[in-house]
Amino acid sequence: MQFDAELLLLALAPVFLACIGWEAWHVRRVRPDAAIYSWRDTLCNASLALMQQAADKLAWFAIIPVYAWFYDHYRIHTWQRGWISFVVLFVAQDALYYVFHRCSHRVRWLWAAHVVHHSSERLNFSTAFRQSLMYPLAGMWVFWIPLAVLGFPPTQIVAIVLINLGFQFFVHTQMIGRLGWLESVFNTPSMHRVHHARNDRYIDRNYAGVLSIWDRLFGTYVDEDPHDVPVYGITEPLHSHNPLTATFHEWRSMARDVASASGWRNRCRALFAPPAWATAYHASLAASAGTPHDTPDAPYDHGIEAPLHRRAGSQTDVSSNTSNAFETPRSS
Repeated sequence: MQFDAELLLLALAPVFLACIGWEAWHVRRVRPDAAIYSWRDTLCNASLALMQQAADKLAWFAIIPVYAWFYDHYRIHTWQRGWISFVVLFVAQDALYYVFHRCSHRVRWLWAAHVVHHSSERLNFSTAFRQSLMYPLAGMWVFWIPLAVLGFPPTQIVAIVLINLGFQFFVHTQMIGRLGWLESVFNTPSMHRVHHARNDRYIDRNYAGVLSIWDRLFGTYVDEDPHDVPVYGITEPLHSHNPLTATFHEWRSMARDVASASGWRNRCRALFAPPAWATAYHASLAASAGTPHDTPDAPYDHGIEAPLHRRAGSQTDVSSNTSNAFETPRSS
């Protein structure tokens, strides 16, 4: 099986935009008080997507030769093109995506890039565009090297990664409820709302890319509870719609923590410990300085991101409504 995944995603671009337009219109019609969209948040998402796409285009020039080297020197099998090889590649990459995604919530260095995606306190189709140009530096590409060792050429690796990410666009919505038996096999909007929520029972759950079987297999699955409405965002809000601030704030925070932490162990923790370590460290610094630590208990009206603790998301009530689908957030 052979096709150009980049052309496929280019062809899907109008579909993505149409979904965003439909969702914004539908929200305004049926939930006029939900504040699911805001212009500033959506424009920030679009800017982040353009920045990430440009960075990825450049990064592939350096990364593809690495995959090619592993493919040429260490592959354990040579696959014939066809459906069997496609299915093996699809399942293998989706399993590796689960590993990458889970690590991105448990290792601060990776979280520094991934936090951008979770920084908005809103969840809608445009949130899928909210990506970081720092993924290549963080090392996302390293997780796909096993695909080259399994015997898949670089072009197929890039293609399957793009297909996986393209599918995930459709799970970023509050407009679709639970999907019955599909929840047992596939990542769904309900599953992904849990992943973006910062409620205690939802934090660090539902890492699925396409298949939900990995979360069920490794004990990270949790159902969306209608009595515990997802609150989106992160535990240390950024209060900014500036795409550059959203991109680099956690890297700056890491650098400050490395400089201020005492001892090499704490400096290593500042880089590689779970994000919760940094949250606790910042709280201790605030306590010693006698200043309040910004960890909101209620939904915050800005679409922003905070540096630490994955699965810390907070957003508007799923059952609430919005008088204007693109509502201007209140100032903090």
